[in-house]
Amino acid sequence: MSRVLLLNASYEPLKVLSATRAVQLMVRGVVEPVSASVAARFRSPTVTLSVPTVVRLQRYVNVPRRNASWSKRGVLERDDFTCIYCGIRAGELRDALPLPRSAMTIDHLVPRSRGGANSWVNTACACKACNHRKANRTPHEAGMRLRWEPKIPRVGYVVISGDVPESWKLYLEI
Repeated sequence: MSRVLLLNASYEPLKVLSATRAVQLMVRGVVEPVSASVAARFRSPTVTLSVPTVVRLQRYVNVPRRNASWSKRGVLERDDFTCIYCGIRAGELRDALPLPRSAMTIDHLVPRSRGGANSWVNTACACKACNHRKANRTPHEAGMRLRWEPKIPRVGYVVISGDVPESWKLYLEI
């Protein structure tokens, strides 16, 4: 099945469509072709329709952004398995051995015993050594500096698997 990238009127990527759905939107006049490369061709006895790999909505559609729900795995991925205190990343060498992902933990900036919550702004990825060193204290009390400020990730991206067509790369952050 051929895939077509759907852009908002502002050229923001919205989703990936099937070629069938893209041709339906083209016939209704909802989208216009953006790229010259062809994803698929639909033929009838009298008409041949070429569906481009990228189409754009004629009118802007407001897409509200949702915040991602908190999870331990989400925090590790948000921080790219990198310690917020020392900056070591899973896979880098520590003591001549690569640090496994399992050595990365979730640290509560305000400890749970002091009322700290499981939230995006109160949790960060930390290596076991730094998490142990910080213990049941705040980073300020432990004399440890944060390398970045933990923030709520925004869910507003297109997830694509497989090979990405060249015509899409202009519109995607790859």
